[in-house]
Amino acid sequence: MNAHYEKHVEQLVEVAARFAAALAKAGIEYRIVGGLAVYLHVNAIDPLAARLTRDIDAAVRRTDLHAIAQLLKPVGLEFRHVAGVDMLVDSREPKARSAVHLIFVNEKVRQHYIETVPDFSPALNVDGLFVAPVSDLVRMKLTSFRDKDRVHVRDLDSVGLITPEMEAQFPEPLRQRLAQVRATE
Repeated sequence: MNAHYEKHVEQLVEVAARFAAALAKAGIEYRIVGGLAVYLHVNAIDPLAARLTRDIDAAVRRTDLHAIAQLLKPVGLEFRHVAGVDMLVDSREPKARSAVHLIFVNEKVRQHYIETVPDFSPALNVDGLFVAPVSDLVRMKLTSFRDKDRVHVRDLDSVGLITPEMEAQFPEPLRQRLAQVRATE
């Protein structure tokens, strides 16, 4: 692994750890979702198959947003609402692409999405970070279905994390999208 990549991994995990510690101390529930969650799941099985993301996505309850904004300020994460996105920008690296992007459970990220963000399922604890389970991640990735989401689904599938039992629980439109991803591998 090159030094730049390792440094980026360390930075993301450090920002995620500050975020997680502040919320845990206040008893606010969250789940790490998105590319970092995919990375953590895939890395646990096959580190060479794990791809990194630029930012951190976290699912929270909208009712906790004000408290989260207040709690994270002392640890160097400043709340911003930019271009319709709620995020916590690291005061040490104030770029939207390295921020914690907040999405809200039981809400659609975009109006045209098939499903809402799943409510909190039991999380995987990875070094103190509560990470969404694979089934929730796959649902979210198949719902948004952008190029990078399809790549994340392929990564999860390539290491055997998408099981037939999980797939059977998806609604038909998501099963069709999963079949589409598998057909283009």
